Formats: sequence, C-alpha cells, structure tokens
Amino acid sequence: MTELAAGNISPTAARRRGKTLKFVPINVGQSALWIVFVLAMVVAPLLFKSSLSLTILSQIGTLIIVCLSYNMLLGQSGMLSFGHAVYVGLGAFISIHVLNAITAGSFHLPISLVPLIGGLAGAFFGVLFGYVTTKKSGTTFAMITLGIGELVAASSLMLPEFFGGEAGITTNRVIGEPFMGISFGPQIQVYYLIALWCLVCTALMYAFTRTPLGRMANAVRDNPERAEFVGYNTQRVRYLVVIIAGFFAGIAGGLGAINFEIVSSENVSTVRSGAYLLFTFLGGVGFFFGPIIGAVIFVLSFVMLSEITKAWLLYLGIFFLLMVMYAPGGIASLIMMNLRVAQFGKFRRMGMPYLLVIVAALPLFVGVVSLIEMLYHLQLESAGGTEMKLFGAVVDTGSVLSWIVAALITAGGTALMVFASRRFKRAWGSAQAEIQEQIERSLA
Repeated sequence: MTELAAGNISPTAARRRGKTLKFVPINVGQSALWIVFVLAMVVAPLLFKSSLSLTILSQIGTLIIVCLSYNMLLGQSGMLSFGHAVYVGLGAFISIHVLNAITAGSFHLPISLVPLIGGLAGAFFGVLFGYVTTKKSGTTFAMITLGIGELVAASSLMLPEFFGGEAGITTNRVIGEPFMGISFGPQIQVYYLIALWCLVCTALMYAFTRTPLGRMANAVRDNPERAEFVGYNTQRVRYLVVIIAGFFAGIAGGLGAINFEIVSSENVSTVRSGAYLLFTFLGGVGFFFGPIIGAVIFVLSFVMLSEITKAWLLYLGIFFLLMVMYAPGGIASLIMMNLRVAQFGKFRRMGMPYLLVIVAALPLFVGVVSLIEMLYHLQLESAGGTEMKLFGAVVDTGSVLSWIVAALITAGGTALMVFASRRFKRAWGSAQAEIQEQIERSLA
C-alpha cells in the first residue's frame, strides 16, 4: 500500500500482488463545517429579515470572496500585496459597464452571469499586472503592488470616461421581464445570488489548495530556493496564483456592482487594499476559514461599529495591534489552539484562568473606552455641551472627577489583567507542555 501511495506501482500490479486498495475516510469534522457554512448562508436571511440585515449579509458574502482571494496571495503563496483592490475594483467597473450595456440593449447576458465577466476582467488584469509584480518577491513585490495600486487609483480620477470621475458610475440591476419571479429588485434575491456565487467560489478556492499548483504555492511560500532547486519556476507559480486570485476578486467586484448599483474611485483606492490586508490578517491567513472570519469583522466594523462611535478606527487599530502582539496567527489561530487543548483533554483546567482574564478585561475595557469616548466628545462635540451618555450613565466630560474615575477604573483593570495574564500563561504553558509529552509518548 505504501508503494501504491508513492506511485511506485500501479493499482493493477497491487491487486496482482494480493494487496487491497484502501480509500481515505471522509473527514467528518470538515464535512460538518461545510454543511454548517451552507446552512448558515441559506438560513441567515430567514432569521434576519430587515433591510439593513440583508444589506449586511450581502456585503459579508461579497467580502468573503475578496478576503479568500487575497489569502491566496498572502496566506497560501506568501505574497504581501498592497494593491488587491485593483482587481476587485476593475472587475466591478467592467461589470457595471456590462450592466449598462445590457440595459441599453447592446449586450445580452443574464444578470446572474455578470459577476463572471468581472472575474474574467480580474483575471485579465492579473495577467497584465501580475507579469510585472511577480518578477520580484518579498518586499519588492509588495512595493510594486503598492505602486500599481496608486497608479490605478490616480487613473480613476484622470479617466472619467471609464471610471466616472468622483461621482462614479451608476446602473440599474432590474432589467427586462422577471424570470421565474426573479428580477433582482428585492434585496433578498440579490443576497441569494451573492450567496450562490460565494458558495461556488469558496468551494473552488478550497479545491485550489488541494491541487498541485496550490501545494507548489505553499512550497514557494515556505522555501522558494528549494522549490527552484527541484525544478520549479517560482515566478511562474506566483504569476499563476495572481491570475487566479484576480479572477475571484473580479467576481466579488461584479457582485458588489450588482449589490450597490454604483462603482466609484473608492473601489480601487489603496485604502480599500489596506482594509483587505488588515481584515484578512485579523481573521487568520494561516487557515482557510480565517479570511471568512475577517470578512465578517470587516462588515461589522464598517457598518455597525462606525455607527456606534466616531472612534471606531482607533478601536480597530488597538485591536489590530493587540492581535499582532499576542496572536499573530489571527482569530482562526486562537480557535485552533483552544480546540487542540480541548482535544487533549486539558481545556477544563483553563476554565478558571479564562474566567479571571474575562473579569479583568471588563473594568479595563470600561476604563479605556470611557477615556477615549470622553476625549472624542470633548474635542469634537463639546459645542453641544460637555455632558454625554456613556454605558447608560450621564458623564460630564468637563468635570475633573469624571476623568479621575475613568483613570482609576483603567488602572484597576490593568492591575487585574497583569495578575490574570500571569496565571493564564502558567496554566497555558503547563497544558502545552503536557500535550507535547503526550505527543512524544505516542510517537515513541
């Protein structure tokens, strides 16, 4: 069987030698995750029926494709790109021009297939720009992508015939007679179109990780010198990955054009590229499902958190800083590390340390948020009065006592967090050491 797996003998020869073929068993956990993912996409609009909820769900579906396509570059191939919005945005612009052509009657295509045009556009620009960017790797690659991103962003204001200038280009997705009652007028119909494309693209991108090219991309990421030594052209591998990632990014751009019915220069901005990088990293680039988590955080931050507080970007920056310092693998790595502890039966002992960390985090969170919100109110909204509502209480930002109380809560929370974190580190280190011992004993 070992020879058969290595490819040294054929299945026929194996049977002749009296060996039976064995198939790899189905990964039950992985299959369950896919089923949950599909059910979540189908059931979500039935639970959250408001117009805002459907809009948020539609954006999440689109951003999942974007973040997964970006992870093909960063997580799977080790290419740090600062210009991924170029492929998403240009795919969106091509798609919206196609939508307008369909409206004018000069082009005939079902609306549901317009994202495919965006994907082909993204792949085309991947062929064009990828040929230049993949000539180099590492930091040089990142700087070239940044330059191309700035070039396209500047061109979006210099070529108003194509990009529409500052106002952008608008369209109408409700075209012709409804087909089986589907006109893409109601938001729920648009959501299910996005969900269908999201499921298909997610499955295809996961399948890519299992292909020889996907495995070779991992090898180029981990050890490009050794990959070249065994005969692979690392530049060609990176080039192909950029094209494929551009294809999926273009599909996401086409879905965004259908969803919002407008595309502007913001879609190709370097700020948008930075956001894709930020949230893909926060989700976890080392795991396939990490960018999905990042996409959810992306939408919730821009849609919901920005409505709650004007300091949302500051909170996002603090969160990103903490993740880089303490969990560089992203949220997905935290989930997988805790699942590993639970798998070896060590999670019960982490209950009290986790509880202490949560108890310490509450006053620290309240104190820090109070200081930030009071400062923002004093600087930006003091003309309407110094009083503000914070955590259900009225706080006077002009009073010294309010600042002293907030500072004391922050100091107390910090002291508790230091104590709790030390105990957590001891418990976590002990659990990891025991897990390592169990692994070594099983190998022995």
